[in-house]
Amino acid sequence: MRYKKYEKTILTDCDGVLLDWEWAFNCWMIQHGFETTEGYQFKYDMAERYGISKPQVQKLVKTFNESAAIGFLPVLRDAMYWVKRLHEQHGYTFICITSLSLDENAYKLREMNLQKMFGKTAFTKLVCLDTGADKDEALSKYAGSNCYWLEDKVENATAGLRFGLKPILIEHGHNMNADVDYPICKNWLEVYKQITQM
Repeated sequence: MRYKKYEKTILTDCDGVLLDWEWAFNCWMIQHGFETTEGYQFKYDMAERYGISKPQVQKLVKTFNESAAIGFLPVLRDAMYWVKRLHEQHGYTFICITSLSLDENAYKLREMNLQKMFGKTAFTKLVCLDTGADKDEALSKYAGSNCYWLEDKVENATAGLRFGLKPILIEHGHNMNADVDYPICKNWLEVYKQITQM
């Protein structure tokens, strides 16, 4: 079977799924004199979170994603423990598809960050798309593979459905009320149970 090689492969986004990008970006924004708006934790749009224009926030996100800070993001919630369990005890490996930047150094910093947090063997591939890019084309390469696809952005998770993937949405304030036909998990323990059916 063509996709047998992906039988134990999990496709995953990085920011908001594996690493806590929002926390790190917020610290960086505060250092640069910006403040969050009221109820910011329920807003996905960073322009709305900081009360600034979309073009300005796009530049700031790109600058942050290409800065040294991107190599030192903390793990999101309980991701480290359960990713390692899935990998070491159940034999799963991960392919990370992230809309980070096309900058070579940003790629190396992300790779370093993932290896430091999750070990050197959990991730077999890292795909870095342009800042804010959608993931349809990257996901199309795994069409019909029946892989799990972990995301925090509803549009990207739903895109996985079109390619015959099994999306799992990682819950945040901005997506907790999403009306979707696939599981929403609060943490990686729930993801682990979903994947292993335990």
